[in-house]
Amino acid sequence: MRGFSLVELSIVLVILGLLTGGILSGQSLIRAAELRAISNEAARHYTSFQTFRDKYAALPGDFKDATRFWLTDNVAATCTTNSGAAGSATGACDGNGNGVIDCGVNVINVGTEGFQLWKHLALAGLIEGTYTGRTAFADCNNATIDTNVPRSKLANGGWGFAANTMTVINSPTRNFTLPGGFPANVLVFGAANFGAPPSAGILTPEEAWNIDTKIDDGRPAYGSIIARSHSVFGANTCTTAANTNDLAAEYALTIKAKECALIFTKMF
Repeated sequence: MRGFSLVELSIVLVILGLLTGGILSGQSLIRAAELRAISNEAARHYTSFQTFRDKYAALPGDFKDATRFWLTDNVAATCTTNSGAAGSATGACDGNGNGVIDCGVNVINVGTEGFQLWKHLALAGLIEGTYTGRTAFADCNNATIDTNVPRSKLANGGWGFAANTMTVINSPTRNFTLPGGFPANVLVFGAANFGAPPSAGILTPEEAWNIDTKIDDGRPAYGSIIARSHSVFGANTCTTAANTNDLAAEYALTIKAKECALIFTKMF
């Protein structure tokens, strides 16, 4: 019985090596494209927010006249309507018009501003998708990707919106009190995080640093992009911070775990 020669075995090993290298290279290219999508998605959301404000002289979600345009959501257990508009399964809820995306009450199936924001944008034709505008659980922050907040092209990623009053975000930078301050309404990007907007770790520190550097200043505690998992007590963390007040920290580039989520602070 004839076996394989050394030459034949070498050829097989070379082919296997090429296939493995091709697969890994392909995965790397896919990941790079997904990471680029994050920046593009953030820019599109920013544009949609600004366009909505220009068109309706109000913030999406906080818009107190939404039901005048899109009727009243008659599926929500509680839905504010300042206009007394008729009910509709696809209708909206009014915000209170105070300029802040408020959390609301911790009751299931209630229309709250943080989720109405995405519904208002979709009803205005400024973003793709269909969103309930309502809480999925008895928590006004509890986001469900593809249900009340949009999905990202990055696998398992989603977008949420919050105000600095929503301490569930647990900002790495003293609950959003950066030196000089910044707008209360922020856009959040991360993986699903029960009881919160999508804000669980989804990026490695190197990936977060790359996005931050290209768009902002590359510093996790400053600028228009800050790292959510600024400091955690454990082996893995997004930055080198010793605690949440260590604003001089850098991204922990030697950590390869997906520990980072991002907060975009310069929305409106």
